[in-house]
Amino acid sequence: MEHFDTDDVRTYMLDDDGRIPNNPTFPLLVYPGAIPTGDDPVGFCKSRLGDNGWAGTWVNGVFDYHHYHSNTHEFLGVVAGRAKLALGGPEGVELEVEAGDAVVLPAGTGHKRLESSSDFRVVGAYPGGQSYDMNTGAPDERPEVVDNIRRVGPPDKDPLFGDAGPLVDIWGSV
Repeated sequence: MEHFDTDDVRTYMLDDDGRIPNNPTFPLLVYPGAIPTGDDPVGFCKSRLGDNGWAGTWVNGVFDYHHYHSNTHEFLGVVAGRAKLALGGPEGVELEVEAGDAVVLPAGTGHKRLESSSDFRVVGAYPGGQSYDMNTGAPDERPEVVDNIRRVGPPDKDPLFGDAGPLVDIWGSV
């Protein structure tokens, strides 16, 4: 698991739909099967995230309404169960995720749980332990959130793979 092929990562550039801004610079990243699903996937995630400067970790699900954070990127590591997520808002993409998958949401990327198994759980974190804001696409959130999103640069390290991970390779070339 020390090496994860960047070719396995799926990327999605999501457009601003007028409600959910998404990110004009960085694509959404999906790492299928990047997290070992053995004895302690939560411990694995927390250890890797901590080693790579992603902090503020939490374990829970994903809200069942569209929301996004304009001031930080977010890591979601699926440690149990499966779910269908709406990513990028109502006009974005619907993706199935399952235990072992990881998703990196660039600042501004909408996310919502559409359905899930009863045991669905994710480990979440933010680069540098950044405190996040909560936005839902209300008209009064703009233009401040759009300005916030543009100011959020790439993290120094990939959340799971550090200096040589897919995030560094993909976002570093943008």
